[in-house]
Amino acid sequence: MGRFTDYKVFKYPLAGRLLQLEIGKYAEQANGAVMVKYGDTAVLCTAVASKEAKQDVDFFPLSCNYEEKMYAVGKIPGGYIRREGRPGEHGTLTSRLMDRPLRPLFPKGYRNDVSVIATVMSVDHDCSPEMAAMIGSSVALSISDIPWDGPTGSVKVGRINGEFIINPATEQRAESDIDLTVAGTEEAIMMVEAGAKEVPEMEMLDAIMFAHEEIKGICKFIKDVTKEVGKEKAEFKVFKPGDDIEKAVREYSTEKMISAIKTFDKQERLLNMDKVSEDAVNHFEAEFPDREAEVKDVIYAIKKEEVRRMILDEGKRPDDRELKEIRPLWSETGLLPRAHGSGLFKRGQTQALTVATIAPLSEKQYLDSIDVDRPTKRYMHQYNFPGYSTGEPKSPRSPGRREIGHGALAERALLPVIPTEEEFPYAIRVVSEVLSSNGSSSMASTCGSTLALMDAGIPIKKPVSGIAMGLIERVNEDGSSDYAILSDIQGMEDFLGDMDFKVTGTPDGVTAMQMDIKVHGLSREILEKALIQAKEGRSHILENMLEEIPEPRKELSRYAPRCISMRVHPDKVRLVIGPGGKNVNKIVEETGCKVDISDDDVGLIMIYSENQEGAEKARHMIDYLTADVEVGKVYEGEVKRIMNFGAFIEILPDKEGLLHISKISNHRIDKVEDVLNIGDKIEVKVTEIDNQNRINLTRKDLIKE
Repeated sequence: MGRFTDYKVFKYPLAGRLLQLEIGKYAEQANGAVMVKYGDTAVLCTAVASKEAKQDVDFFPLSCNYEEKMYAVGKIPGGYIRREGRPGEHGTLTSRLMDRPLRPLFPKGYRNDVSVIATVMSVDHDCSPEMAAMIGSSVALSISDIPWDGPTGSVKVGRINGEFIINPATEQRAESDIDLTVAGTEEAIMMVEAGAKEVPEMEMLDAIMFAHEEIKGICKFIKDVTKEVGKEKAEFKVFKPGDDIEKAVREYSTEKMISAIKTFDKQERLLNMDKVSEDAVNHFEAEFPDREAEVKDVIYAIKKEEVRRMILDEGKRPDDRELKEIRPLWSETGLLPRAHGSGLFKRGQTQALTVATIAPLSEKQYLDSIDVDRPTKRYMHQYNFPGYSTGEPKSPRSPGRREIGHGALAERALLPVIPTEEEFPYAIRVVSEVLSSNGSSSMASTCGSTLALMDAGIPIKKPVSGIAMGLIERVNEDGSSDYAILSDIQGMEDFLGDMDFKVTGTPDGVTAMQMDIKVHGLSREILEKALIQAKEGRSHILENMLEEIPEPRKELSRYAPRCISMRVHPDKVRLVIGPGGKNVNKIVEETGCKVDISDDDVGLIMIYSENQEGAEKARHMIDYLTADVEVGKVYEGEVKRIMNFGAFIEILPDKEGLLHISKISNHRIDKVEDVLNIGDKIEVKVTEIDNQNRINLTRKDLIKE
């Protein structure tokens, strides 16, 4: 390694496997770079920041990207160009997982462009590349000169037979009733993402705290690495208003902003707050020329401080609700006559219309990924957030990270209650159209999905509801803190608050969780109170939903396909398909049905039809193709070959029997051709199947001379 004079390797035992950080060998021009090896998984993580702050922006321009390379598992990408394209859903969701614990730890007012990229170069499926990417992004930032108040650590948690497992292997994940990802600092929890099979709230909390114990060790390890190879943090320009503007704007606009905040209607409140901002800009234009951005920054600070102060000191939220109060609820089903199922869920000014579609299993989604097997999704939830939902004139566009993330959360929330393929042999697509949004549209989508699925007659095991919880926390001069936990947060409370904690579940437990925070971490005390308060809110919301539709409808929509499942001997599947698909195509053409022949369960055939008559006809045709010959049974057969001693009659596909010349007629005939011609259709009866499986037939007694 003589060419890499600064090359160093650091090792850490993580969940029974070796985590190895290689620094100083790769991507030497990045501000920070590390090759993370975990088992045979290898992920290159880099962090780069611009040298100058970005001008004319009022946000921190951070981008995190998780790049899956198909060569990591020895595959060539699909598609015409045979190269990786835009990230798939999994890559997008993992990019969000990287971003969420990192973002809160950058300095306030920092405006330099920062790009964090995790490139997956080798995959050991028992050693999560996602965790390697999340840990690696923390290491890359920690050892770089980019200002950042880390490190963070990240782990997955599973549970088998009541025992928690850190970073479970592939087989363990399949058995686990918890799929939990947690990120945090040495002091507190920063991010939670979870799916669960109706796990009680306090057991989920125990899993989170179990994860945090491992995270503490990872953070200490990264700190030790940083002490040895980390760069000195660079100085940077902080964007903040001047003291002269700060004082003047506060004196002029504070009372006006308080009055605007107390407006109940969202659109009217936004309009009033915008008027306060415009008034301040115009008022100070002459006194502070070319400093409009600073005036707006002070206005934003006033707005944030006053919303938080009113909640903490007066116990009043912007719409005058109590801390635990849920906004007015409305549930309705059956809105769209031709859709298989539809549900409208409204909470305050957030409104989601969810539509369920039932289709043959063959229409499930196939995903191009770095998994061992090509993954499929039989239950799909998609989320759309058009501009009109917030009163903005935006043109429709393809789903972004937010839409993909919200759809995945709502999908995860319902998965534990979706019936199995054996119980309900259909693919299911659910689409949530957010019609109006004022906070927590993903939870409205979850509730709307429950309504739509039950309206479609899909036998979900239990109904699921969801709620978004918020937090306002203030650290006092003496080091103590005050906080308020908010149920059913609206848009302003999310934007100006410290936490967005979404919880979904049935009456018996949690099915999904997602937590993002803007502070430096949360304690167990706050998490416990938030979970208990969330359960109360979920129960209240579910009561409203069940008043509209207490259980799944007994019958599917008249427009939904009906399914008949049948089994044939695996050796006879080829008879159903026929040469070049001839037989199955004939069935589809004559009956109008869709016929799915399972690849996973050989011999299982699904018939989907919009009417029972077509389905029964298709089943009869398949029965005919796969039937066994029975002695004593009468068949209509076709003359295939004529010999001196008789004719061979095809009575079933690939099944011929001999009709001896003496059995053709009730009287003696000299030649077979005197009675039969090739291609004739005649009725025959099976008289015998001998020990060599030869079939003997008769026509006597079936004909009238």
